[in-house]
Amino acid sequence: MPDPDIVVEYLRRAYHVVDGLWFMKVEEAHDFEEALELDRRVWEILAKIQARQARRLLEVGGNAPEDLAECFTLKLTADGHRFTITAGVDAVTFTIHACPWLELLRKSDRQDLAARIAQTICPTEGRVWCHEFGDQCEFSMPHMACAGAEGCEMRFGWKQPPRVADLPDRATANSE
Repeated sequence: MPDPDIVVEYLRRAYHVVDGLWFMKVEEAHDFEEALELDRRVWEILAKIQARQARRLLEVGGNAPEDLAECFTLKLTADGHRFTITAGVDAVTFTIHACPWLELLRKSDRQDLAARIAQTICPTEGRVWCHEFGDQCEFSMPHMACAGAEGCEMRFGWKQPPRVADLPDRATANSE
């Protein structure tokens, strides 16, 4: 039986490649804008599936910032991001230091499309995750590496602070 880390890397690579290949094939058959719109629609559905699967696997039933943080951490880790988290009573911010999707665009010499793709796909995913966590938060992305920033900042801000007993600020890191 192969090492579980090898299996994870194999599946992650296949996941990344199939996303890029189908996008390029739609782009060949139609055009970039149509491929991007179909990609947005696919990621809108996939984000819902990912959020629900993360909740199920981690047995998370709540909608508080720490619940979203735990589940979104699973998503980013599974995707292969390197990131840190800052969580407080009314917001969770993921600072992305390395993004596998941007790296794939660079390797395929398509980094000129990165900003347009990120400005469409990342906010779509963020909004869906907000919806899956009770529509109590709003997603923003004030910084995007694909648009030239040093890294990405993905912020989930709660419209009203949840009723959590003085949730302390905490920062954790993912070094994968």
